[in-house]
Amino acid sequence: MSGPAAGTAAAATTTDVVCLGESMVTFLPSQPGRLADVPSFERGIGGAESNVACALAAAGHRAAWVGRVGADGFGDHLVETIASYGVDTSAVRRDPARPTGVYFRTATDRGTDTHEVAYYRAGSAASAMSPENVPYEALFAGRVLHLSGITAALSPDCLALLRELTAPRPGRPLVSFDVNHRPHLWRGCAEDASVLLELARRADLVFVGEDEAEEAWGIVGAEAIRAALPEPSVLVVKRGSAGATVFASELRPGPRGAEAAAGTAAPGTSTDTVSAATPATSADTATPADTVTPVPALRVDVVAAVGAGDAFAAGFLSATLRGLPVRDRARHGHLMAAAVLTVPGDLTDPPSRDRADRLVALDDAAWGRLRLAPGWTAADRAPEEVRTP
Repeated sequence: MSGPAAGTAAAATTTDVVCLGESMVTFLPSQPGRLADVPSFERGIGGAESNVACALAAAGHRAAWVGRVGADGFGDHLVETIASYGVDTSAVRRDPARPTGVYFRTATDRGTDTHEVAYYRAGSAASAMSPENVPYEALFAGRVLHLSGITAALSPDCLALLRELTAPRPGRPLVSFDVNHRPHLWRGCAEDASVLLELARRADLVFVGEDEAEEAWGIVGAEAIRAALPEPSVLVVKRGSAGATVFASELRPGPRGAEAAAGTAAPGTSTDTVSAATPATSADTATPADTVTPVPALRVDVVAAVGAGDAFAAGFLSATLRGLPVRDRARHGHLMAAAVLTVPGDLTDPPSRDRADRLVALDDAAWGRLRLAPGWTAADRAPEEVRTP
């Protein structure tokens, strides 16, 4: 079965979130320094969409990852590792003619001048994904379909696929889109800004960083970003250490299809239709239909910043699936991000749901006092939490 029309007719939803994208084997340095000076590397996995799937599965949701890997040992490692988190990988396709992508990176923050990444992904199996060779029945089997702008940059066929998946149609799951602007992937293509804006405007829930919006679109400030992206029911503008600002409006019925994202929930989740928007707990009105909720970030002793954005998206989606208020969704995103920020790799075990819910319920003053250090997810309570009345 292929093609979006066939996929939309799939059987009843059995998955909470389906994530589509490229995952790669990543090699993490054994010590800080230039790639030329690092003597050895530890193998791991990395991929924005598979990171989200793994974090959601670790948080107790039914998540699936759909991708394409080579018929090689690195492909075996990717599929086995992602599945070990509890992610459904049954729809992953193997490509006998193209390799699995790999990359090497330094230990420094991606935002610094000393950060280095060496990608070996040109011509990868994932870059061959297209509207003709993906399993639509699996892609449309979830309450939410999570995508990112990275996939659009891999090849013209991948871009065509994202345009198909974000096209308005009855029965479409709620579409979550992380802009994830990666300038190095768009080299030689002058359309990156317009393509990412086009895809974001067709989604129901969008994640974008203030920095990448300025870099890609020349737009400065959360309000200006919302003005450029009025269509999504929820827009999450990530503001680094300042936190996140969430713009939310009532979910619009009609051909976008997100109103059909109902499904059976995992234990502890809502069985209602997944709505991208619910009333915010505190807001300023940006438009008659919008509420605006600023949610401060946590103070975190950062080990490595790679993967934090994916973790934030997973936390926000997890809380969305549970029908929590907008502020709590963003706080769950911050907590998931904090878990990854305090480890060297892209993935880690999140805090338990009870622990996360307890922290999310803190008042604003107690939330502002939290400081999370490596190992905090395994500790019973943070010191600041103990002092909270």
